[in-house]
Amino acid sequence: MSGLAHPDNQWIQTMSAVQQTQTETENILEVSNIEVIYNHVILVLKGVSLVLPKGKIIALLGGNGAGKTTTLKAISNLLNSERGEVTKGSISYRGKDVGRLNPAELVRRGVIQVMEGRHCFEHLSVEENLLTGAFTRKDGAAAIAAELEKVYTYFPRLKERRKSLAGYTSGGEQQMLAIGRALMSKPETILLDEPSMGLAPQLVEEIFGIVTNLNQQEGVSFLLAEQNTNVALKYSDHGYILESGRVVMDGPSAELRENPDVKEFYLGISEEGKKSFRNTRSYRRRKRWLS
Repeated sequence: MSGLAHPDNQWIQTMSAVQQTQTETENILEVSNIEVIYNHVILVLKGVSLVLPKGKIIALLGGNGAGKTTTLKAISNLLNSERGEVTKGSISYRGKDVGRLNPAELVRRGVIQVMEGRHCFEHLSVEENLLTGAFTRKDGAAAIAAELEKVYTYFPRLKERRKSLAGYTSGGEQQMLAIGRALMSKPETILLDEPSMGLAPQLVEEIFGIVTNLNQQEGVSFLLAEQNTNVALKYSDHGYILESGRVVMDGPSAELRENPDVKEFYLGISEEGKKSFRNTRSYRRRKRWLS
């Protein structure tokens, strides 16, 4: 009998394995079938659903006007300033409905958005900009100072420019500043909108490399909207492709990179070789995906 596992021990091991699996696959953010209307007339999102598992990088892909930014703003409750509203569906974070929370309360719960365009306070220094990201924190000056040093560890270039006016920094430095400012709130989840916009390829790789480090070392979950499909699928775990306000395809990033439609319409590669996106008739894509 000494060589046999006790039934109670087997049950405990089985339950432990199940709980571990559940933890590994926990979806901290769930967007369920939302519709968004602007000015009470314009339907922008048409039943968008997605999930963000804890500790993962999820990419929202698509061209201009596909609905990527609107999806992020719906989650972070920033639509009201643009006369937009979620008219159907639900958005939950850690199992609780957050659709009616104001953005500051959402930040306190661990969700913050980095806006497209690298918005910063141009008349403030880099360090002053970073400190504005800690306005919701209540854990004291010492904790905030420690967080600032951690941000400088990930963004050493910002430490070099800490006393410079933000308006006189480069585009890449301003993108780093925007992400660093978000980190000052100690977020669990960052909604990152078009981080590669207007940046040189080398800087894009550097930014996404830092995002990956933050994800792996700090456990920050990312939902990022990105037109650069190639780099987004390279660094993300899972991707959702939006077209005309709908999710038309999703799957593991590695699989999407090998999907013929994705390769043709977003990576510019077909079975015949490289192909110009501008020469592809988009209505064929819509007809096939939206039928």
